[in-house]
Amino acid sequence: MTAQLPLRAGPPGGPGPRGTDAAVIETTALTMRYPGPVTALDGLTVQVEPGITGLVGANGAGKSTLIKILLGLLPASSGQAAVLDLDCAREALQIRMLTGYMPEHDCLPPDVTATEFVTHLGRMSGLPPTSAKERAADSLRHVGLYEERYRMIGTYSTGMKQRVKLAQALVGDPRLMLLDEPTNGLDPAGRTAMLDLVARIGSEFGISMLVSSHLLGEIEQICDHLVVIDGGRLLRADSMTSFTQVSQVLLVEVDEGLAELAAGLATRGLRPRPADRGLLVEIVSPATYDEVRDTVADLGLPLHRLEQRRRRVEELFREETP
Repeated sequence: MTAQLPLRAGPPGGPGPRGTDAAVIETTALTMRYPGPVTALDGLTVQVEPGITGLVGANGAGKSTLIKILLGLLPASSGQAAVLDLDCAREALQIRMLTGYMPEHDCLPPDVTATEFVTHLGRMSGLPPTSAKERAADSLRHVGLYEERYRMIGTYSTGMKQRVKLAQALVGDPRLMLLDEPTNGLDPAGRTAMLDLVARIGSEFGISMLVSSHLLGEIEQICDHLVVIDGGRLLRADSMTSFTQVSQVLLVEVDEGLAELAAGLATRGLRPRPADRGLLVEIVSPATYDEVRDTVADLGLPLHRLEQRRRRVEELFREETP
């Protein structure tokens, strides 16, 4: 997508230009109850800052419901939600003109070409015919489908269909993109390629994004911020740096004698716990380093690694899930 294409101005009185520090999404006590009764969102209060934000939660946590409410496609049972300072209940049409939406499930017509489909979505976003056609070509080029743009969508692979969905979300020059499980159905190589595209769009065009996923490791790769929900409730919202900051824990890896090392550390008053390939030891004082080193040396074990460990998103999610 060429950077020379002009940006569309927002509606009078609408949100300001890109790059402002105001929250792009804000919810207050947002609740959604389906018949059954099923509570998809339960008093969710959160602010989403500009940048790429991961919306993380297991399947059924309420992620898709939240996105549909933000787009004005579902009315909330109670509470408030705003996107780009526009009220989701009263100004849904304006919100949809300023946002790009990539749905989770396959929803593409098989008997039209990619360029026809993306052009049509550009027209629906408010672009004039010529601009919509130009932007469709640019969007498809940006996602790597320019050479295949005249093929029927029904002949595309799963990965190509996901790219079409990303292109149609981008075509209207959105200020915010809502991507619901963008790597759904893709193999590892396809997931990596999709994440690279998402990251490039965010960095090159300055478009804020809310990326929904249950694959925590993927989110950690591309996001600036993280929102974790479970059962429709907010567990934590913070910057990715804060989530993965260096912890007060030492990772100790030895090539053999792990059980002996654990016993030796316990005799020194430390409480080691198993890790993937070693032990984790809480740093209770500056002397903890020396105690761990001395224990390894006294036992004559081959030390492979001793370092202060950076926490992973997966572990934080497990810790904070009731």
